[in-house]
Amino acid sequence: MALGSVSRRLGTKLFPALSSTPRLLHSHATSFGFKHVNEEEKARMVGDVFTSVASSYDFMNDLMSVGLHRLWKDRLVSKLNPFPGMKHLDVAGGTGDVAFRILDSINKVKLRGLQGVSQDTLEAETQINVCDINPKMLNVGRQRASEKGFGEDGSLVWVEGNAESLSFQNDSMDGYTIAFGIRNVTHIEKVLSEAHRVLKSGGRFLCLELSHVGIPIFKDLYDYYSFSVIPYMGELVAGDRESYQYLVESIRRFPSQEKFASMIADAGFQKVEYENLVGGVVSIHSGLKI
Repeated sequence: MALGSVSRRLGTKLFPALSSTPRLLHSHATSFGFKHVNEEEKARMVGDVFTSVASSYDFMNDLMSVGLHRLWKDRLVSKLNPFPGMKHLDVAGGTGDVAFRILDSINKVKLRGLQGVSQDTLEAETQINVCDINPKMLNVGRQRASEKGFGEDGSLVWVEGNAESLSFQNDSMDGYTIAFGIRNVTHIEKVLSEAHRVLKSGGRFLCLELSHVGIPIFKDLYDYYSFSVIPYMGELVAGDRESYQYLVESIRRFPSQEKFASMIADAGFQKVEYENLVGGVVSIHSGLKI
């Protein structure tokens, strides 16, 4: 990629799936950025953050990433390889950015046509479920969908729900995505277990997340930008310095690429791999349910 990417497949020797029953790893429930809080406090505090930033969330993503988050999400969806008729779950996707890209991709496939397949049938069956725990984020997404003309055919479903205890049936989804959301949950391992549960055999898990930079000089520059510039942007543009201070702290508390990949494997996924973008500023993790 033009952005610079490093991809690594995690072999079974390094990260085996230990058993058919996911093993729960150490919980990160007691951290809210650099603060130590109990589980109930974390859930409430994270909710407050996203309620506060919902209206400016997409604009701030553009500002903080200089628009690169759009390319990162494009890359995520290209790895998903969406198809007409798929049942997909996008978690922590309240503003609809990833869901809209998935529908765009599916519509392009429809335009090319599929031999021997009824387009009317496929259109009726395609369902992209956008699940978010924060109702204000979902409201932003619904408004954006209405403005863009997405989901008028019923292909978009908005669901208020918790990634740690999904309301969807076992083996019901062809794909699962979560972008910039998993580091905010109380128990990462529960989210991974739920993702594995709802996916069909052959379904793919994809996670786009801010990650850890490994290049020393670049890391120093990134740290300066993160701790000195981003909170200032949050205060200046969104009137909320604290939420963006939490953002950069939560990135540093998130497991390394290798550690997170091992957690995905321990949740039962196979063929686990990750791709670093922009030197590890973000990573795309993936795994298959087999």
